[in-house]
Amino acid sequence: MSENVRQAILDALAAQSPGRSVDPTAVARSIAGSDERLWSRLMGPIRTEAVRLAEEGQLVIVRKNRPVDPRAFKGVYRLRSPDSPSEG
Repeated sequence: MSENVRQAILDALAAQSPGRSVDPTAVARSIAGSDERLWSRLMGPIRTEAVRLAEEGQLVIVRKNRPVDPRAFKGVYRLRSPDSPSEG
């Protein structure tokens, strides 16, 4: 499962225009479809895999368009490529 989640995150980032971030719920929907009961179960695994990818330097976790520590963030977040400028 984590490999599917990892690939879905990386695919979503690759599909974004430069400087744009990805909503983790969009990643969940890309895996599970539009049924909220199904995709909401993926939010924990997506967060876990996003933290791993951030620690590996493959993405940046942002809150309010600012990078956060992947081990110590709370609340709503988005994912951005590490080489992307911030959204304007």
